[in-house]
Amino acid sequence: MSILQATAVTKDYSGRTGVGNRVLRGVDLAVEAGQFVAVMGPSGSGKTTLLNILSGMDRPTSGSVSVSGHDISAMTEKDLAALRLRRLGFVFQSPHLMRTLSLLDNVVLPGFLAGDEPRAEIVARGRALMDDMGIADLAKSDVTQVSGGQLQRAGICRALINEPEILIGDEPTGALNSAAAAQILDILDRVRSRGTTVVLVTHDPAVAVRADRVVLLVDG
Repeated sequence: MSILQATAVTKDYSGRTGVGNRVLRGVDLAVEAGQFVAVMGPSGSGKTTLLNILSGMDRPTSGSVSVSGHDISAMTEKDLAALRLRRLGFVFQSPHLMRTLSLLDNVVLPGFLAGDEPRAEIVARGRALMDDMGIADLAKSDVTQVSGGQLQRAGICRALINEPEILIGDEPTGALNSAAAAQILDILDRVRSRGTTVVLVTHDPAVAVRADRVVLLVDG
């Protein structure tokens, strides 16, 4: 059974003239549990729009999306927020960490928001994740004191703190040099090897080489 499935998904946006612009044109996609899938395509092909719909951050104009057999297209905004918090992890081109918090505090924040476990357990898991990513010594560092690659590792820790079924990434290596990008891809390989499904949008051929599947999106 597919852990993530899109069926006949379309997405229209209305311009200032009121004329609709169809970005996605009946996309079908099935992702199996534990797969590493790279979504590629030229700029403007609808990759990020598709990712937003797969993750419940946007809704399709028509069609449906399911996560572990549950139709998220019909969920309320409250239920979608809970799904994103507990079952999905997100990694972006920019880590979007809060400048007022240390790296560790950024990592554990989603766990505190979920409130499903004692805070001490969440902090312990956050420290373990940071240790696994090679940034344990930066736990108390300010986000302005570390490199871009280290920030991205902290962003991955944050994405994994609630032990999501699916890790979703939008160009997670796009702002990094080749050495830092390779380190991030090594980390994502380890994440996948532990059973987490990974779905990334990317322009980077190095990502495609690591993926189990490459999905090419052209003109939606």
